[in-house]
Amino acid sequence: MTRTVLRCFGGSMLCMAAGLAHAQNAYTLPAPQTPIAREIYGLHTEVLLICVAICVVVFAALFYLIVKYRRSRGQEPARFTDNKALAITWTLIPVLILVAVAFPATRAVFAMKDTSNPDITIKITGYQWKWRYDYLSEDIGFYSTLSTPRDQIENGAPKGTNYLLEVDNPLVVPVGKKIRILVTANDVIHSWWMPAFGVKQDGIPGFVRDSWFKVESPGVYRGQCSELCGKDHGFMPVVVQALPEKEYVAWIADQKVNKHASAEAGAAAAGKVYTLEELKAEGEKVYTKTCVACHQANGQGLPPAFPALAHGKIATGPLAGTVDIVVNGSAKNPAMVAWKNQLSPVELAAVITYVRNSFGNQTADLVQPKDIAATSH
Repeated sequence: MTRTVLRCFGGSMLCMAAGLAHAQNAYTLPAPQTPIAREIYGLHTEVLLICVAICVVVFAALFYLIVKYRRSRGQEPARFTDNKALAITWTLIPVLILVAVAFPATRAVFAMKDTSNPDITIKITGYQWKWRYDYLSEDIGFYSTLSTPRDQIENGAPKGTNYLLEVDNPLVVPVGKKIRILVTANDVIHSWWMPAFGVKQDGIPGFVRDSWFKVESPGVYRGQCSELCGKDHGFMPVVVQALPEKEYVAWIADQKVNKHASAEAGAAAAGKVYTLEELKAEGEKVYTKTCVACHQANGQGLPPAFPALAHGKIATGPLAGTVDIVVNGSAKNPAMVAWKNQLSPVELAAVITYVRNSFGNQTADLVQPKDIAATSH
């Protein structure tokens, strides 16, 4: 119905807009890569054309009347109170346009919410500031964290092509399969947004919301968290890699092998006893990857939300208190989340040891991985 109306405004304009709809540039939306995104883009283009047509008609009439009936030509204003036919016309036409737009818009909304009969279901959990992807039918899960080097972020090096839109572990999906996503959050409200897929779903702590997509072409697609979720909101990208089905099956097999190997390696590493220098070296890596955004590279933090670690009472106080707050988080300060499910025992022991023996702190304390299990609750 809407398309019929638009053809009346001019087929040439619609053809031009259709060309733009598939051109990915700075002046329009990304090229749609899913059926839903294509429907959204088509609806956007149609409504835009209606708005353009209305503006052309209204302003053309306005300027024509201004010129033709200007006072300098001796025109006298007409004296009348109302015109029922005109009032009905300018009320009826917008109503008909809204009704015409409502049909495809409603169809698109219903299609966006139809998550039935998925081929794959993936749970997505938002954290400050990373994503967790769990493939429910494959028992595979991993974190996806920003991988842009810190020297680029701190203007110490030229920005890369995908600056702030690159991660260590992208979400991998097969082409041509219906992917249902279950979106939630661990701390604050996040929003998983992939413009090329036409998907933007909020993740709310304590709730599970769902959406879906079906990628049509292999490639790497990029988005971001679109909710103001805290200090590093702009450092929480979404990257999806779409693979042909055979490559996806091979990737799943590799993930399962790697998971088994990582579990064995993690168990062996957790049973070892490390020296202070070994823990500090590993802890520096963990700190740079997970802690530096809040507590700063020099350990000065951003008080009061992120207290200083350099000579701070948490970092230099009783060892048991430091271990507890890193492992289990802080009830008094929600900004300090629990890391027990995000870092391995070795990483937790290493970063705690590093913090207590860096930034001018000289406690000489060290924590072994076996000590971490005793504090998890």
